[in-house]
Amino acid sequence: MAGKSGRPWRRRIALGGVVVALLVSSGCAGPYQYDEGTGVHDATTAEVSGNWEGAEETRLTLRRDGTALLQRLDGQDFDFDDGWRLSGTGTWELTDDADGQDVRLTLTHQTRVERRDTGTTTGAAAPARPPATYSWRFSVRRDPREALELFFFFGDPDIGNTYVMTRAKPS
Repeated sequence: MAGKSGRPWRRRIALGGVVVALLVSSGCAGPYQYDEGTGVHDATTAEVSGNWEGAEETRLTLRRDGTALLQRLDGQDFDFDDGWRLSGTGTWELTDDADGQDVRLTLTHQTRVERRDTGTTTGAAAPARPPATYSWRFSVRRDPREALELFFFFGDPDIGNTYVMTRAKPS
């Protein structure tokens, strides 16, 4: 009898260990880490071209000829945490694959670098040097009114923070 009562106890420990291992291994796979795209396939270059705006005076002009003007654009993913904001000129293209459309934007000529307060404490390491050139991948989605939005994830991908650009209002 004593031997049989020990087995359920061992099974519970083993099962508990498996559950803990599964929780730990899936803890880094947040809902946005493996972005599967938006499924949008109907945006046109003409529709994407134009002026866009985002948080903290970010501006983006996508010209029909494939050139771009960037103002105060932050890095995506973990690069956002470095706090640099880039301005300059570059190129862009609208791409489409099975998961949806993206705008591929490349800064080719940097004209200005600004820094955003990253909330680091005094005595922290020197801020990361901003890159001379940089590439972004903006996903394309439609808001509830069917207007286009461009976005990318920033910071820790497990959290799913989105950096959203919307059509600029006419001046």
